[in-house]
Amino acid sequence: MTAIELLLQRQSNPLVTFPAPDTQALEQILAAGVRVPDHACLQPWHCTVITDDGLQRLSDLLVASSDPKIANVEKIAKMPFRAPMIIVISTQYIQHEKVPTQEQLITAGCCVHAMQMAAFSLGFGAVWRTGELAYNKHVKQGLDISEQDEIVGFLYIGTPCKKQGIKANKSFERKVSYWK
Repeated sequence: MTAIELLLQRQSNPLVTFPAPDTQALEQILAAGVRVPDHACLQPWHCTVITDDGLQRLSDLLVASSDPKIANVEKIAKMPFRAPMIIVISTQYIQHEKVPTQEQLITAGCCVHAMQMAAFSLGFGAVWRTGELAYNKHVKQGLDISEQDEIVGFLYIGTPCKKQGIKANKSFERKVSYWK
């Protein structure tokens, strides 16, 4: 697969199972994440890799952080088990006179995207999720994420359960203007 094929064919795949990426594949995925555009080389992100018993710990944290009056606790308890590996990507904002937090957030988002692309290129399925619990202060505390930082995403990764057909490319014409 060429680089342009990767960019044009990449798609999310939430239907994954075991095995998760092994150590070598995980290191390639993480290495791709740190190659993103990064003004002033701040690396304003942190990755928490969750596997094995950590999935149950995450489930317990999500359930404990949810309001049972308004949330489907059974559904929430199952969320971490959608994949054998989850990488939680959060910001680690750094005060810098030339790099505002918004730019650092975008860089952290690029980190997630690059890791998803790397997982896809290695034959894994991956999906980037957020949802209400990504903004929950108790979830952040449980994951040792400081109050001023943000969860950018939960990247679920595993082996695809079935081969997906390549989705049709979306048209870009209505989203582009040209100045000449």
